[in-house]
Amino acid sequence: MIFVQPSVPHQPGGRVRRVANAFALAFVSLITVASMAGSAIRPGDRVAIIGNTLADQLRVHGYFETFLLQLPAEPRVSVRNLGWAGDMLSARDRPTNFPTEESVLIAHQTDVIIACFGLGESFAGTAGLPAFRTALKAFVDSHRGRKYNGKTEVRLILVSPIAYENLGTLTPEHERRNRELADYTAAMEQVASGQELPFVNLFQPTREIMADASAPKLTTNGIHLNAYGYWAVGRMLTAGVATIPPPWALRIDASALRATGDGVTIVQVEPAAGGVRFSVQEQRPPTLAPPLTGPIHAALQPLRDTLAVANLAPGEYLLTIDGQPVFTATDDRWAAGIAVDTSPRHREAETFRQAVNDKNQQFVYGWKALNQVHIVGERKSSPSGQALPTEVIAFKRLADEKDEALRRRPDPLALTHTWQLTPATRPSSRP
Repeated sequence: MIFVQPSVPHQPGGRVRRVANAFALAFVSLITVASMAGSAIRPGDRVAIIGNTLADQLRVHGYFETFLLQLPAEPRVSVRNLGWAGDMLSARDRPTNFPTEESVLIAHQTDVIIACFGLGESFAGTAGLPAFRTALKAFVDSHRGRKYNGKTEVRLILVSPIAYENLGTLTPEHERRNRELADYTAAMEQVASGQELPFVNLFQPTREIMADASAPKLTTNGIHLNAYGYWAVGRMLTAGVATIPPPWALRIDASALRATGDGVTIVQVEPAAGGVRFSVQEQRPPTLAPPLTGPIHAALQPLRDTLAVANLAPGEYLLTIDGQPVFTATDDRWAAGIAVDTSPRHREAETFRQAVNDKNQQFVYGWKALNQVHIVGERKSSPSGQALPTEVIAFKRLADEKDEALRRRPDPLALTHTWQLTPATRPSSRP
């Protein structure tokens, strides 16, 4: 969970939601979890994401949408991603006769729009700020009063760009670029405040964690996030629009046979084969694991599900869940606490994320077909062009069916799983 600064009043009034300094993550256990009903995203919302490459690639990696679908609220949200690489507020090029954004928003019965802009515009520097503010206000005004769901006015959430990551010679003038991005982020927040809109500041927390030069990189080129970056930013964005329950935290005393758990209920703690065995019933879904091995940013470590086992006899211990091996570690590492997001249940969560990505791919095939010239261009009368419209309809139907299946997929939280630590017979390994 990432700390989200509560909504605060502004003059002339309004609310702005911010993601706070990333290093506040160390204090996530102190955060009080509120209900999703008080969040910018509400249960059952039909969400549309629009904007630049940051928005577009959210659908490719699926972390943000999966985090939303894991929230403990019913009914689940439904998401359609209309992001387009390179989009800016005043430059959103589309093929001739391409479906209008309005038509897609209406077809989705959109309740809320998450809008990601500011990166492309920031290359205009300080001189471009007035035009950016004007364009952003015009964008907000263009959606004011619109009822894409046929009932209520659409709600807008503005999202800032991320920071510019220092990759050495690949990213010249990164300090100047970050000053410009900070200015554009501030401009977005000012517009959000004046328009009484939620605002998610991704710039500040990404800049903070990017400052750790020894940690894995978040981007491929300073600007575009890699898979790990989308895992981290997906979590930040989710925290900016909804209240995320904290991850699992399992704490076992192997000597006293006592246990406490956050996100899980732990019972039947007992000695077993030189180690300890206990039963775990999940209260919340497991947290998606980061898509890499080895250490991650220290500030992001509290986002992972962890197990800490104190007072084990010296040695190495193998963790199994329902008899399936997970990994081994020494007693001192177990005492300090270890991320356990490679378990069988976490692998199930990863399979769910892949299903989210598949749904998004079917939607893209129908909305942004790979060969638009056969549909809206000069080849639309060719045999392949004549076939494609029917195929597009089929892709859209597939996307709707897969979306509904994701929203109705039950979480097997009532099941009880057996966790066990026993002396290891192989070298220590770390997931």
